[in-house]
Amino acid sequence: MTSIVSFAPDDSNLEPLINAFGENVGITWVDSNLDIDSAAEALKDTKAIILPPRGKVGVSLALAAKCPNLRLIQTISAGTDYLDKTALGELGIKVSNNGGGNAISVAEHTIALIVGVYRKMNLQYLDVQNGRWQGDVRQKWGFQTHELTGKTVGIIGLGHIGKELAKRLQGWDCEIIYSDVVSEEPEMVKKLGLKKVSTEELIKISDIVTLHVPLNSQTRGMISDNEFEDMKSTAILINACRGAVVDESALIRAIESNKIMAAGVDVLEKEPTPENNPLIEYENVLITPHVAGFTQESITRSQAFAVVNSLKVANGEEPDSVVLPDD
Repeated sequence: MTSIVSFAPDDSNLEPLINAFGENVGITWVDSNLDIDSAAEALKDTKAIILPPRGKVGVSLALAAKCPNLRLIQTISAGTDYLDKTALGELGIKVSNNGGGNAISVAEHTIALIVGVYRKMNLQYLDVQNGRWQGDVRQKWGFQTHELTGKTVGIIGLGHIGKELAKRLQGWDCEIIYSDVVSEEPEMVKKLGLKKVSTEELIKISDIVTLHVPLNSQTRGMISDNEFEDMKSTAILINACRGAVVDESALIRAIESNKIMAAGVDVLEKEPTPENNPLIEYENVLITPHVAGFTQESITRSQAFAVVNSLKVANGEEPDSVVLPDD
């Protein structure tokens, strides 16, 4: 068995991993549906496991404990909240994400959500689809649509995605503020004209609050009733990170009571979301089905990074983009 394995329910990700790297590398596929003992036998010489891109396949601690040579679990996605990084670390196993491979795609999708919410794109599309050219959009919503230009955009989390979003907002003539618990790059912040504020201040003064943080114990439910109470009544919330970062019940209350103007979300607490989720019915909520990071380009970048990072570990080097237990 090779030292790098694509651990997935089928081998559909194997060829793309090889092609993304650009040459035939020593990667094999092991079926993630195998029982623990069979999987452990297949993985006994493996140093790095690459998981498929949709975050539905993990590595149990019971299996990891039976893999003496395993040193890295590499995800194609940015999120690693489904892996117990603390316990894996105690076994000498590190977890790495995609190193920002999907950052551009998520940043672009975030702007699409902002513009879509501001211009009521979902309502316009539905009217045209249903044979009502313009319908009541002009009468009902015409004076409730907005330009992005000139707005204060508050980015919570200036990581890979937050940085790419800030870059892409430069041409929109926005005031861009941000909050982050991690130290930023001073030159980049200065070049982009960004202003750092506390999360509390950001929430109060932003026209657009957009979330780009990992899901962990500090960020779970970080946007709830108190935060919605502090937002402008004309503000919109954008969430393209993880659903549980926002208290969904609080978001529903905020929309129903007009605490905020609107929301655009690519993620929800439970996915797929129940059909009776009230957010689906609100005309001022635009929902996409957790696809912000999935483009041909982002997947190719993420797969190439996964292979290169796994090869480092296979060759005895330290991996990049290691996610710490609290990240």
